[in-house]
Amino acid sequence: MAVRTHIPWYWRAIAAISVLSISFALAGWVYDAGRKIAGFDRRETEQELTALRDQVDELQQEAAKLRALVNAGESNVQIERTAQQQLVRQVKALEQENGRLKEDLAFFENLASAEGKEAGFTINRLRIEPNGSPGQYRYRLLAAAQGGKKDREFRGNLQLVISLQQEGKSAMMILPEPNDPARQRFNINFKHFQRVDGTFQVPVGSRVNSVEARLVQDGVTRASQTVTL
Repeated sequence: MAVRTHIPWYWRAIAAISVLSISFALAGWVYDAGRKIAGFDRRETEQELTALRDQVDELQQEAAKLRALVNAGESNVQIERTAQQQLVRQVKALEQENGRLKEDLAFFENLASAEGKEAGFTINRLRIEPNGSPGQYRYRLLAAAQGGKKDREFRGNLQLVISLQQEGKSAMMILPEPNDPARQRFNINFKHFQRVDGTFQVPVGSRVNSVEARLVQDGVTRASQTVTL
């Protein structure tokens, strides 16, 4: 027969709680000690994370500044490129204008040298070129009086004789057509000279081979010039 000492239940409970508390404290200390031994410190890690976030923010701000500088640089390059293209166009236009003035000078020198000769009219510098739209062409010419006493005035019209290739066949157009309601746009009146500029339309798909410009007065051709394209 064994005799056991009776221990009240509350003493047993207090002892169990004490053992558990000591066990939890010991486990926490072992856990922290293990993380430090393993090189992991929560506080240091949070500090490093904060520092890394600050660096990331600084890098993003720096990247934004660089991106803005690049965009500004590209805008400046685009502006300079546009300005350069405009200058090239202006130089080209000036060269064309210079060439036109030289041709004008040569023309008027020839006109002056023809003083005293038989009076008449002439067409010079006939130009035919596509006008950008399908089948549309632009023409330019200089009509002038030459020789004699230039007191005669030309009152007539311009006539264009267009030789073209249409659907594999040769064809001819004469402008203005008899029923053209806007035929007055071909009327020309001048005493000394007149620049003439206009457009004409041929059937789309046809090819213009040559154009003859005529100065017609009272049904008589007084001057003509032909260009071949």
